[in-house]
Amino acid sequence: MSNKIELTIIISYYKAIDNLKLILKALNAQSVCGFEVIISEDDNNNATEKFVADNRDSFNFPLIHLKQDTDNGFRKNSMLNKSITMSNSDKLVFIDGDCIPHKNFAKEYIRNIDDDHFFIGRSLMLSEKASIILLKDESLKLLNLAKLTLLGSTNLKDGIYFPYFPLIFKLRGIIGRNWGVAKKNLIAINGFDEDYILAGVGEDTDVEWRLKGLGLKRKSIKNKAIVYHIYHPRNYSESDVQKNKRLLDQKQLDGNIRCLNGINS
Repeated sequence: MSNKIELTIIISYYKAIDNLKLILKALNAQSVCGFEVIISEDDNNNATEKFVADNRDSFNFPLIHLKQDTDNGFRKNSMLNKSITMSNSDKLVFIDGDCIPHKNFAKEYIRNIDDDHFFIGRSLMLSEKASIILLKDESLKLLNLAKLTLLGSTNLKDGIYFPYFPLIFKLRGIIGRNWGVAKKNLIAINGFDEDYILAGVGEDTDVEWRLKGLGLKRKSIKNKAIVYHIYHPRNYSESDVQKNKRLLDQKQLDGNIRCLNGINS
């Protein structure tokens, strides 16, 4: 294993140990080494701590587990900022704790991240049936397009690994479950804005407009860095989304590219 850490993969995690086991299994099967993993846990959960302690030596990458002192509601951005400060590489990737990375996920982010862009990935959406089977079997063998098609999964085109040239030309914005950027650019905007204490907007849309304000361009890494999104019911409300959107509108009016309540408050 290479001693040089070229990439940090930060997993935003909350009370889903079975998902986490599959994510770490997939990261242990990556086509390259040279990355570290940070579990960014917005909770204080003994089960997670025990699992990490019992299994840390079985992973072929450095594993850092960060957690809250107490479960104090949605404080994802606070944990992401702590993860940024603890990272040991110049390139950062963010995934959610319900997203299993493709075997070439780390390789493509290491190869692609530069100082002038933020990189937007997408996900194949696993059906409820596929997700149940996957979690029950604790195996990654189900993650191929033929099997997933039969099980009713969607966004299958986003699960096609094709690293040679772009298959799309229309770019969409950051989705928190799969994106990457040079660490120095997140430091420059003071990281994630910790004023967002409801899910739905603040950890992706807000950071995107501020990165653009810094002068970065967005770039697709779709069909290169793929994740498989485990099915679950929506876990935030439309009212929360609307509250976040109003907060976002105000922050854009204020125009602080470097947020006031971030890594350095």
